[in-house]
Amino acid sequence: MKATKHQRQHRIAKLLEGQVVSNQTQLVELLATEGIEATQTTVSRDLEELGALKVRLPGGEGAYALPELPTQQIAPSDHLRRVLGEWVVELGRSGNLIVLRTPPGCAHVVGSALDRSGWPGLLGTVAGDDTVLAVADEQAGEALAAQLAQLAGLDRRGPVGVPERSDPAESPSDQARSEHGG
Repeated sequence: MKATKHQRQHRIAKLLEGQVVSNQTQLVELLATEGIEATQTTVSRDLEELGALKVRLPGGEGAYALPELPTQQIAPSDHLRRVLGEWVVELGRSGNLIVLRTPPGCAHVVGSALDRSGWPGLLGTVAGDDTVLAVADEQAGEALAAQLAQLAGLDRRGPVGVPERSDPAESPSDQARSEHGG
């Protein structure tokens, strides 16, 4: 089977997590048993891109290992502040759901930074092209939205932020009419 680069690298990461792989030839063979065709040159490049390191195991044998997975690393708070300040242009909240707007193509950067923030009360995110949906636990929604808005340099009720709608049944067009005397 011809796997995409991302599929192949994902399988390599899973193989390295699950067993001792001492050389690239062994890795090519393991991939082949899973139906993934790869050359030693391709595997070498994949290992480099994944950041794999050759480590010495007890007993002196060498094996490939990956550094801690990025999704398990906690991003420093200054990283989150930089990402939110640079990419979040609008923020709104409804209960425990927080919507963050970004320029097109940038939502994944914000979602990843939030996921890696280790922020108490943040359950997770879903990122589209220009929108991130952050889900907070029931008690943390309002406080988390305020903290994220502050980190992003947005006043949630100002011209850039999106205020929480007081009437969930009121549509955006109804809001616009009421704001403009219509």
